[in-house]
Amino acid sequence: MTTSHVNGHVTEDSDSEKQRAERSSEEPPKHREMAVDCPGDLGSRAMPIRRSAQLERIRQQQEDIRRRREEEGKKQDLDVNSSLRLKKLAQIPPKIGIDNPIFDTEEALILESPHHAVKILEVEDLLSSLKDIQHTLVDSQSQEDLHLLLQLVQNVDFQNAFKVHNAVAVHMNKTSPPYPLHPNAQELTQEVQQILKLSHQKDGHELNALLSTPHIQALFLAHDKVAEQEMMLEPATEEQVYENFGHYGGETVKIVRIEKSRDIPLGATVRNEHDSVIISRIVKGGAAEKSGLLHEGDEVLEINGMEIRGKDVNEVFELLADMHGTLSFVLIPSQQAKPPPTKETVVHVKAHFDYDPSDDPYVPCRELGLSFQKGDILHVISQDDPNWWQAYRDGDEDNQPLAGLVPGKSFQQQREAMKQTIEEDKEPEKSGKLWCAKKNKKKRKKLLYNANKNDDYDNEEILTYEEMSLYHQPANRKRPIVLIGPQNCGQNELRLRLMNSEADRFAAAVPHTSRSRRDHEVAGRDYHFVSRQTFEADIATGKFIEYGEFEKNIYGTGIDSVRQVINSGKICLLSLHTQSLKMLRNSDLKPYIIFIAPPSQERLRALLAKDGKNPKPEELREIIEKAREMEQNNGHYFDSAIVNTDLEKAFQELVRLIDKLDTEPQWVPSSWLR
Repeated sequence: MTTSHVNGHVTEDSDSEKQRAERSSEEPPKHREMAVDCPGDLGSRAMPIRRSAQLERIRQQQEDIRRRREEEGKKQDLDVNSSLRLKKLAQIPPKIGIDNPIFDTEEALILESPHHAVKILEVEDLLSSLKDIQHTLVDSQSQEDLHLLLQLVQNVDFQNAFKVHNAVAVHMNKTSPPYPLHPNAQELTQEVQQILKLSHQKDGHELNALLSTPHIQALFLAHDKVAEQEMMLEPATEEQVYENFGHYGGETVKIVRIEKSRDIPLGATVRNEHDSVIISRIVKGGAAEKSGLLHEGDEVLEINGMEIRGKDVNEVFELLADMHGTLSFVLIPSQQAKPPPTKETVVHVKAHFDYDPSDDPYVPCRELGLSFQKGDILHVISQDDPNWWQAYRDGDEDNQPLAGLVPGKSFQQQREAMKQTIEEDKEPEKSGKLWCAKKNKKKRKKLLYNANKNDDYDNEEILTYEEMSLYHQPANRKRPIVLIGPQNCGQNELRLRLMNSEADRFAAAVPHTSRSRRDHEVAGRDYHFVSRQTFEADIATGKFIEYGEFEKNIYGTGIDSVRQVINSGKICLLSLHTQSLKMLRNSDLKPYIIFIAPPSQERLRALLAKDGKNPKPEELREIIEKAREMEQNNGHYFDSAIVNTDLEKAFQELVRLIDKLDTEPQWVPSSWLR
């Protein structure tokens, strides 16, 4: 059996796994799942037009007749009328010959009861009647004709055509309501009236007067409304599925037919196990998943009469690419116990890493891999495979018919831990610290590699996904706005401009200090003045978002100060250090964090020159490098980012983001709402 991807379990003896990871970028696995009838890299293939609803009804009618006959358990005897009609038929010589007979009438095939119910004659009934008639014929010509007729009825091709004829005849003789010929009777009436105006005959004038009456006009109007509905093409259902069981080479097999709409792909992957082709994965959103008839582990023997066993998965893909309409599968059902059907729960997560399936040697089916960037919201609709979830990107549900494959959380954490360990092993160990370094590395391995067992390692060390929920801020409890960015990137200027532009909407949290109050200062307006002992006690109990010491006095922003602004109905504006974000995010304040990023080095120089600053090139590079470091280490906390290429444009974008919080729900960590 060929493996499709890594199994997701990491052990202490990881040398072979490390070597595999080192080779992964150069030597991707040769055997993997192949998507069949899948859009994306394989190209969107338009599906053919479905079989008509009329033929579908014929098939259903034939199936109903077969069931009724099986329930009856025996054949019905032909009535006297059938014998008489068959005698009449037997006396008519063939018009064209036994190889291509044409009957003048369908009476021998369709018998009608006095109540006009359609009664079907089977081939066996016809043969039995012909043999009975044979004893009543006396002339040699009739005997010869009947002998030819018996040979014809016993012909296999004739019997197959006879069954098709029965199915069509049942439908054609079925009583149905009148069908409208035109949806524009009112328009035709008006044309007739125009012609009748030129008529000099009395009958023409009477007909014109009759057609002009309100009742007749209303009748034709009603007719056209009904006819318009009746004559509309019958909409195709999303899929039509059939399933029964039969035998194939002595094995009990399942026969499945799936007819899908042109816009919905099949949505399945296959893999090779020796000579067998096995359904490896059912993808959410496809016709296979909607039908419920294909299951993971089923072996595919035939598709539309083409033998599949022994073919490579790439051949199977090419074969299915040329098949249209109804797909008929002959399958050996999986022996694995099927779990009871459960209602899928959609989990919304925020991605904390970039992912490109084209660069991932372990993705089981590259064509179904879903690329995303850090910060994207993913709607995970299936975690049946813990290593490879099925998901949609937020906003792509309508344009993306099939779910895509993304790495599962534990799987991603394990291989990132493996990657970090490999990188550490490659680093030269400094002399004098060899024993200590090896000891720490061994402890780190043990901590990271037990992820599947107990999840007791520091999850923040390896960021993967964070569960999110939609949240609409209440009108009376505005989320605090936090501006983050390197020095000289404009976050302080933007904050002050907001405060000055709308003082009744924005406010700052009153800071705390341990220094003494000065004469011009007002407690509660300029600072909250507390003793150093009280300040340190509040720090110990986690009451401060951030704090620091300056000239032997402590200053800080307290959680209660921010809460006071929120309770007043205003928006609290904060400009914090990145080290404070974790504390703020773990509070109940639900902050909205905006990263103010610097532009290019030349543009940054021009912006600072407006403020009378003349930074050196190395200072500009340091600002840009600091921004990159902040985004890399704390980007998972950011809700939005603004590149400050122009202060006026940055301010307008900032106002737009803040206004959007009042009109649109935002994704927030689910832990905030529990």
